[in-house]
Amino acid sequence: MNTPIAIIGAGLGGLTLARVLHVHGIAATIYEAETSAKARSQGGLLDIHEYNGQLALKTAGLYDKFLGIIIEGADAKRICDHHGNLLLDWPSADKGARPEVERGDLRRILLESLPTDTIRWGHKLTAVASLGGGRHGLTFANGATVTTDFLVGADGAWSRVRPLLSEVKPAYAGISFIETFLFDGNSRYAASAELVGDGTLMAVVPNKGILAHRHPNGTLQTYVALNRSEDWFARLDLSDPMAAMALLADEFDGWAPELTALITDGDTNPVLRPIHALPIEHKWDRVPGVTLLGDAAHLMSPFAGEGANLAMYDGALLGEAIVANPGSVETALIAYEKELFPRSAETAAETDRNLKLFFNDNSPQGLIDLFIQYLPG
Repeated sequence: MNTPIAIIGAGLGGLTLARVLHVHGIAATIYEAETSAKARSQGGLLDIHEYNGQLALKTAGLYDKFLGIIIEGADAKRICDHHGNLLLDWPSADKGARPEVERGDLRRILLESLPTDTIRWGHKLTAVASLGGGRHGLTFANGATVTTDFLVGADGAWSRVRPLLSEVKPAYAGISFIETFLFDGNSRYAASAELVGDGTLMAVVPNKGILAHRHPNGTLQTYVALNRSEDWFARLDLSDPMAAMALLADEFDGWAPELTALITDGDTNPVLRPIHALPIEHKWDRVPGVTLLGDAAHLMSPFAGEGANLAMYDGALLGEAIVANPGSVETALIAYEKELFPRSAETAAETDRNLKLFFNDNSPQGLIDLFIQYLPG
């Protein structure tokens, strides 16, 4: 079977690309490894920026629906010391440039905007072969095979499409998160919920920190950050959550109980999320019939909140380039990648700087200084 445009991955970037193409009457097929849209939780909150993520949603014709899922007040930010003393309390902006939404809600409006047959669920890509002339053959774990005239890797950090373009693999950034959740935080953990506030709390010292979000239903989502080797985390046996989190809490001995409760009292099994990144100026030579977007193209740490925004923006700009160059995929890809590379490099450099500010020897002062420069007035 031949598919004119094959997008690998039904994340936010791949969905945005498919939506922009659909708006202009161009069909594309998304191949997604997960078995359904509800196969797993879609994670936490995303701040959607007016200069990229929101522009992508406008291009996709979904901006009004986006306005309907904004969580009022969730863009508030707090920084505290390890004793729980507030050092910076940044309230929500009435018309914020970076409003927060649930990732799952954002993905839902994108999914609902596409014809139901756009996505082939349960199609995990296992092999790609160049057939010449910009065409590629795709093989999936379920035994299906297809050919495509135009292949887009929107398949994340460990993209199986990327090796067609680049031999570079993501490198460990030196820090990992452990993610956990507390349910009914408003009533069960009132002191923790009060400290977190309406949005995001950051409690950081050199080489470690506790980052937490409050969801509208009172759930407290926590990322425990530690600057440790991958081997150190490999020895943290998450199959025994209570023992693992107790060991993790030892790293925060002497911290305020309303902060350590976010580690020790989680209601979900902890999830290890090591942070990896591609080189800041990652790029590739033009290869006919294939390109990348999102994390597949420019994986970076989450310390500027740009990952989801860039993925959607990539998808929107790639879609517009295809629409603007009918019958000439290569012209579209040249235009797309010419803009992609410098933009990605600039943002990756910012993210790298922010990672160092979060956990350097001057922390939390460097983080406070970073946020103060963005405060209004």
